[in-house]
Amino acid sequence: MTRRLSICYAVPGHYLLPEVGPTRNVLSVAEALSQVADVTLAFRRVVSPVESVPYAIVELDPEGNVPCSFVDDSAVRGTKLNDFLRYLLALKKFADHHSAHFDIVLEKSWLLSGYLTHAFQKHGIPGVLVENLVRIHKEPPHNLKGLNKYFRHCLSQAIVRHYARKAPVIIAETDELKAAITDLWGIAGSRVEVAGLGVDSRLFRPTDQKLARRELGIDPAVTVLLYVGVLDQCHNLGPVIDALSRLHSPGVQLHIVGDGILRKAFEEQALRSTAPVFFHGRVPHRAVQQFIAAADLCLAPYEPQAFFDGKVSFATLKIPEYMACARPVVSVPSGHILRLVQDGVTGFLFPNDTGNWIEFLRFFPDRDRLRQMGLAAERSVMNQTWETTAQRYLQACEKILVERNAQRLEAVVGDNVGEVPFDAK
Repeated sequence: MTRRLSICYAVPGHYLLPEVGPTRNVLSVAEALSQVADVTLAFRRVVSPVESVPYAIVELDPEGNVPCSFVDDSAVRGTKLNDFLRYLLALKKFADHHSAHFDIVLEKSWLLSGYLTHAFQKHGIPGVLVENLVRIHKEPPHNLKGLNKYFRHCLSQAIVRHYARKAPVIIAETDELKAAITDLWGIAGSRVEVAGLGVDSRLFRPTDQKLARRELGIDPAVTVLLYVGVLDQCHNLGPVIDALSRLHSPGVQLHIVGDGILRKAFEEQALRSTAPVFFHGRVPHRAVQQFIAAADLCLAPYEPQAFFDGKVSFATLKIPEYMACARPVVSVPSGHILRLVQDGVTGFLFPNDTGNWIEFLRFFPDRDRLRQMGLAAERSVMNQTWETTAQRYLQACEKILVERNAQRLEAVVGDNVGEVPFDAK
């Protein structure tokens, strides 16, 4: 019987906070991967434990402090230099103490992608980088603070490129991201595998809208626009809030589920405009499906300029989850989104600015049409599973291990050749 691989899936850039998208992504992959391998998840710290899961969970920095409040699961944003350096030492210590426990390490993309896998490689344990974002810097340095921020960005990206070039395989979550990695980091395309995200169809599936609205206290007669996710620079809700305030559309409400560094700004914008916008904050993971069920149309208002080359390269989790619940989606015609949403069939694609939103809301489709589009959306993601994602991860791991074993065998054979007597006759 073949021994199952022992895989460490490390997430240095995040705390374990199950209701937030990046954490949910990792948990879903780990659950599917656990069907074929022994998986240990390693977050910086465990903030909200998860129970009854088929994988182990450990902390990368068990002695570190846990912040009192969270806007998302980011574990390094705003960290002071001395604390960050201490964390790097904690990561090295983790690799030193656990190198004998794993066959291979997956490292989820973060500020210094590749640092932890490099620490494991020193002990002979190979690693795979799992990338979902190539970081870019858009703000010109107008002052000393801006110059310092720009310098830190350039330094971190130089370190990431250095480690990435040492990684035998990199997993990118979209084709657009693979192109960015090869262009910016100088990595050969043959070393970058693409593994998209899946959908948890057990949770994200069509359910009764009237029941969901009754339980959430939402008027059954209104048309509900819904956004679920982090409120940050990559997701711009300003234009739709502005459009709703200008049109005063009767019977249309915008509900926002989630938290983030821009939540306060969006709340203040909504209060100034008196637009029908409702902020629900962070909710338990299972409640997300209930909000989607209550909606008529779901939003994914990405900001393309926040991405390399002005193209959305995220393997967005929210869009396929919306669609699996039989809800059409409004998003932008950019990058990976074009592979997910068919304009006029499973959703609507237009640039995310106030003018386009005003035009859309003036000729807003009726709820019957939205229901029909939702059914088409559901059909389009039926084959998007986490098991498929996990299989691609496993293939990348096995590819590395096979190549490493072949190199070891070649080295052993080469060493032994000189010891075999040679009969000149």
